[in-house]
Amino acid sequence: MHTPQQPELPASGGPSASKPASSMFRNPYVQAIIASNLLLQLGIWVRNFAILLYVTDITHDNPKYVSLISVAEFAPIFLFSFIGGTFADRWRPKRTMVWCDLLSAVSVFVVLLTLMFGSWQTIFFATLVSAILSQFSMPSAMKLLKRHVPESQLQPVMAMFQTLMAIFMVIGPMIGTFVYQNYGIFVSIGVMGTMFLLSALALSFLPKDVVVSAEAATDKNFKREFKEGFGYVFQRKALKTLGGTFALAGLAVGLIQPLMLFVTTDNLGMDKGFLQWLLAANGAAMLVGGGFIFALSKKISAPKLLALGMIAGALCTVGIGWSTSVPLTIGFQVLNGLFFPCIHIGINTMILQNTEESFVGRVNGVLNPMFMGMMVVGMSAAGVIMDAVSLFAVYAFGGILFAFGTMLLVPLFKHGGGSGSPTGEPKATGATV
Repeated sequence: MHTPQQPELPASGGPSASKPASSMFRNPYVQAIIASNLLLQLGIWVRNFAILLYVTDITHDNPKYVSLISVAEFAPIFLFSFIGGTFADRWRPKRTMVWCDLLSAVSVFVVLLTLMFGSWQTIFFATLVSAILSQFSMPSAMKLLKRHVPESQLQPVMAMFQTLMAIFMVIGPMIGTFVYQNYGIFVSIGVMGTMFLLSALALSFLPKDVVVSAEAATDKNFKREFKEGFGYVFQRKALKTLGGTFALAGLAVGLIQPLMLFVTTDNLGMDKGFLQWLLAANGAAMLVGGGFIFALSKKISAPKLLALGMIAGALCTVGIGWSTSVPLTIGFQVLNGLFFPCIHIGINTMILQNTEESFVGRVNGVLNPMFMGMMVVGMSAAGVIMDAVSLFAVYAFGGILFAFGTMLLVPLFKHGGGSGSPTGEPKATGATV
C-alpha cells in the first residue's frame, strides 16, 4: 500500500488525460527529469570523447585499450540492468536518482585525484561506475513518468527525450572534442563530475517520494521479484512481442554498426575521415525527425510508430549497403535518421503503456539486455560474415532482420499495443491503453 504525500496524476484516462499537450511542459516531473537528462547528456558526451581521445593519445592508438572504453560502457548493461531494475521497483525513485548522480560525481572526482598522481588506467573506472549507476537511475525515471504523466502525454514526452538525444548526437562530439583539445583531460573529467552534481540538484526539486507502508516494505524478496519480472514480460503479449522485436533489432544494429567504416572506404571510395559526415547527416536528420514525430505522436499508436521506424530502417539498411554513390548513401542516412525516432519513441511508449508501475524497472531490466546482448552477438559476427560473403550481404541480412521485427508487431495494431493483461487483450476496467 502507498500513502501519497501529494496528488498523483493518473497513469491513464481520467480528467488529466484530456489536458492540452502544453500542460506536460508544466509538469514538475517532466521538467526536472528533462533538466537532469540535459545535464547528464552534456557530461556523458564530454566524458566519452575526452576519454577516447585521451586514451588514444596516451597509448598511441592501442586498440586493446580503446576497446576497453566500450566494455566499460556496455558491460554494466548485461550485469546490472535487471538487478538495477528490480531494486528501482523497490526503492523510492527520486532518492535513487539523486543518490546515483551524487555517487557518480564522487567516483569522477576520485578518478580525477588518481589521474593527478599518474594512474591513468583508473579513467575507465569513471565510465564503469556511472554506467552501473545508470542501470538504477534510468528505470527510476521511467517509473516516475509512468506514475505522474497521463497516458495521453507519454508518447509526446518520449518524443521530447528523443529530440534531446538527437541534439546531442549532433553537438555532443563537437563539445567533447573542443573541451578536451582546449582544456585537457583534467578539465574534461571535472566537467563530467560537475554535470552529475547539477543533475542531482535539478532532481532534488522534485516533490517528495510517496511513502511505502511498513507492511509493504517488509514484504520483499529479491529472488521472487527477479523471477516475477521475467514472468511478467513473457506472460504479456505486447511485452513479449516487444522483446522479440528488441532482439531482432539489436542483432541488425550489431551487424551493421561496426561496418559503416567499410561503407565509407569500400563502397564510396572515400577516406575514413568522411565517416564523420555520414554520421553527422544521420544525427541532424534524427533531430528533425524527432521534432516531426513529436508533432504527430498523438495521432499514431506506439506499435505503428515503432513498425514505421523498423520498416524504414530495413529499407535504408539495404540501400546503404548497396549504394556506391555518395549523394545516394547520404540520402539513405538522412532518411534513416528521420525515421529512427519512431523506434525509440515507440519502444519506450509501449513499455510504459503496457507495464504496471510496480514492474517498470524490471521490465526495462529484461528488455534492455535482449537488445544489447544481440547487438554484441552481431558485432562479434559482422567481420566474419563480411569476410565470408560481402559487405552488401551483411547489410541485406540486417535489413531482413528489421523487416521480421516489423512483422512481429502487426498483431498488436488492432489493440493499439496497450495491454495490461497476460492475454494481450484490453483491460476489463475500460481504461484506454
